[in-house]
Amino acid sequence: MASANDLRKGMAIRYNSNVAIVLEVMHRTPGNLRAFVQLIIRYIGTGKSADVRFGSTDKVELVEVNRQKVEFSYKDQTGYHFMDPETYDTISLNENLLTEAKDYLVENLQVEVLYAEGKAVQVELPSTVTLKVVESAEGVRGDSANNVQKPAKLETGKVINVPLFIKEGELVKIDTRTGDYLGRA
Repeated sequence: MASANDLRKGMAIRYNSNVAIVLEVMHRTPGNLRAFVQLIIRYIGTGKSADVRFGSTDKVELVEVNRQKVEFSYKDQTGYHFMDPETYDTISLNENLLTEAKDYLVENLQVEVLYAEGKAVQVELPSTVTLKVVESAEGVRGDSANNVQKPAKLETGKVINVPLFIKEGELVKIDTRTGDYLGRA
């Protein structure tokens, strides 16, 4: 048993006799009231998300989580396929498990798959990825008053805002947590 204050993103807990993965943690102290921890969790069995609250001193049952490093191989109609670089075993995951991670997956990208009770529950991306710009409008000369940005479509289909000087075919670094442009690669 752990205190609710000790919970972090990516941990697995048992809530209402179901195993759930913690997606987001917010510690709140509203004025002169008691502190509490607000969580967004996803149930492993159903895939549904829930917003739950615990008092900061409440006890929560943790579930053992295993991590496995894998490389993304390809996507087809059956799902997303990953390969274990040590054993060359292939793992297939459904699209609903990946959520926004699918916007950053390119061939040979190393990710971590979290397993709780022997079942894949979440894919963790590296903090930054390098993607190629495949479609972007030309920047207008002289249109650079203050950090002007334009939309650009990446090789995965995701659309982000980039500075005017970025052209089609360039490689850019993207923050996978926020989806923001970080710089040229």
